[in-house]
Amino acid sequence: MSSEFEKKIADFLQINELVGSAAKLLLAVSGGADSMALLQAMHALRTRKVFAAELHCAHINHQLRAGEADLDQEFVVRQAAKLELPVTTRRLDVRGYCRRNKLSIETAARELRIRALSDIAKTCNCDAIVTAHQKNDNAETVLQRLTRGTGFRGLAGIWPARVFTDGIKFVRPLLCVGREQIVAYLRERNLKWRRDHTNADCTYRRNYIRHRLLPELQRCCAGSVVEQLFELAQSARRFHACLCARAEQLWPELARDIGTEITLDLKTFLREPPPVKVELIRRCLSNLGCGERHLTRRHYEGILQLAEQNVTGRKMELPGGFVVCRQYGGLIIGPSQNHPAGKAGPCVDRQSDEPVTLNVPGHTRFGGCLIEATTLDAGCSIRDARRRGKMRIENRESRIQLVEQFDLDKVRLPLIARPRRPGDRFVPLGLRSEKKVGKFLTAQRLPRRIRNRVLVVADAERIIWVWPVRMSEQAKVIPETRTILQLRMTDLDERQNSVDTAGPGQ
Repeated sequence: MSSEFEKKIADFLQINELVGSAAKLLLAVSGGADSMALLQAMHALRTRKVFAAELHCAHINHQLRAGEADLDQEFVVRQAAKLELPVTTRRLDVRGYCRRNKLSIETAARELRIRALSDIAKTCNCDAIVTAHQKNDNAETVLQRLTRGTGFRGLAGIWPARVFTDGIKFVRPLLCVGREQIVAYLRERNLKWRRDHTNADCTYRRNYIRHRLLPELQRCCAGSVVEQLFELAQSARRFHACLCARAEQLWPELARDIGTEITLDLKTFLREPPPVKVELIRRCLSNLGCGERHLTRRHYEGILQLAEQNVTGRKMELPGGFVVCRQYGGLIIGPSQNHPAGKAGPCVDRQSDEPVTLNVPGHTRFGGCLIEATTLDAGCSIRDARRRGKMRIENRESRIQLVEQFDLDKVRLPLIARPRRPGDRFVPLGLRSEKKVGKFLTAQRLPRRIRNRVLVVADAERIIWVWPVRMSEQAKVIPETRTILQLRMTDLDERQNSVDTAGPGQ
């Protein structure tokens, strides 16, 4: 039995390319039956040279069961020592984290556990984290998602391998075996494991599914419900792979990503079938850092309805401080105004219409932003200059900066910064004639929240920059430029927030 069990794991590792060329793997070992089977099987396979990666154990103590949690930790340390494997332990304050963030115990424990495992993996130079999820866990996950509403991606259940947002890869080699096979494997090899009495508490949703819902479904079915849900998950993953391929094909012509928000071209978007549309929306939210855990089928349906309604300006709020807005021919997805990344850029003080003269070179404060003017030698800088007419956005620790460059010889000092005014005119980059700033902004079909934040930078004769939309054709950098004037806008409020949250000494 043991060789058959281990062969199944070995085949699953190879078919799904879970280990590859990894040099070191971190085994997440709780002390329960599943993780002890994982520990033993992976050690046996490495001994038989099925893979060459070194093994390192990690045990996460959630401190939820008083002395029992400490006994679990001691047990794992002893078992790792028997196999001569190094082990790292980490204690978590799950209850405190739960209270501070108003989360359920399950969610708080999961978030902290993933964070702790990722941190240990990085510290120990591990290429992947190996967890003991198995077929029964997959069945419970699929049912849990069905009860709250899900799509094909949710029906895929637990994936054999996933890469989290911090770049850490999680692999699950036990997904090819069920709980009964695991217990039989442990008993055959006379291996012990720890039992967690909280796993029998059906007030937890997953335990209810495990002990009540799954057995009831099994009584109504001829075959194994766990196996049927495993096959369903595999089919859903194959279908989802097709959706991803189509989304990848469409993305370059469909999406305009400026870092803080993404705009989807509705003409192209609306031609696609609903599953592809959902995957495109999911990709947008994922790229922007919007967590998917609290998004349900209703959210995606609402976004699709918004896209189909030809009503400019209509929007929909999403969990996590993000918003979807329909503007002209585009579906704009980005952070809301209250989200740290939701500002279009430096905050202009609308209470003051008085122009401010810029120090060139030097720093000047205007409203809620700091304007830094520097001069650069064109011989060194022009090779690195970006394409003219496009603003550069850098988002580091929630601080948004915008930069533009001008030919200093074409600028008539002094420079001033001010809010835009009725009747303002300038020559937009790429055009030959003057345009009214108001009409130009309308033609750009920009979201209202960006139009309302526009400010003007002008020299002694004309406007050289309508920030953050377009610089003037009359001040652009050309190959013959000798000196570059660079202007950088920094949001002081965002910079102060990043200092305040860093804490002393950071």
